[in-house]
Amino acid sequence: MSSIIDKVMRKGTLRVGLSSFVPWAMQDKKGEWIGFEIDVAKQLGEDMGVKVEFVPTKWEGLIPSLLTGKFDLIIAGMTGTPQRALKINFTIPYDYSGMNVVIHKDFAAGVTNYMDLDKKDNTIISRVGTTGAALAKETYKNATVRLFPDEGPMVQELLNGKATALLASAPQPAQLAAKYPDTLVLLDENLVQQPICIGVPKGDPDTLAYLNNWITVVRNNGFIQKKVDYWWKSLEWEALLK
Repeated sequence: MSSIIDKVMRKGTLRVGLSSFVPWAMQDKKGEWIGFEIDVAKQLGEDMGVKVEFVPTKWEGLIPSLLTGKFDLIIAGMTGTPQRALKINFTIPYDYSGMNVVIHKDFAAGVTNYMDLDKKDNTIISRVGTTGAALAKETYKNATVRLFPDEGPMVQELLNGKATALLASAPQPAQLAAKYPDTLVLLDENLVQQPICIGVPKGDPDTLAYLNNWITVVRNNGFIQKKVDYWWKSLEWEALLK
């Protein structure tokens, strides 16, 4: 059986399944696809010398559509979980999505690690019902944990200095720090790391080997870091949407 890589090279087109999710994959004001995943997929296509065709798909339809051959690979900010890996194969991670903490500058002195925040007078805030809320309660035993149903009031509480820090899934903490650089500071470490991987159909070791090699190269040559800095830690790209 010929591998996906063989087929793609013969056709000259790589079909990539994605799901729209800001700032991973979204359409700009001209209707063009932009985002972290889009840059990753385009670079992969460029390095293979093929065109890239994006196939937007509902999130829950990504794995079934890969299995029926609607596209060649999934590049969609997908975490390679053991449950998903029963159905499809995953590459080594090309990035990690985690939980981060963003701190009000008044409380940032001497904080080098997220556990430094676990003090009696500190207040850690998060959104009700999120993985961040569960993690905050599990992590912080001495600090007060307060949960908010809505994002607006929660962020305002932090900006007003009524809370020490906010715990949430990436990239929200980094983007808040980028938006309010005079007030907030990002603690640049992940509390948990979720591996973001490329999804490949089972039974294709050649494609998996090629992609793992490619990921090693782009992680080591600074390409991924450059994209992380642009899409996660800055808000320069917002102008492309308006």
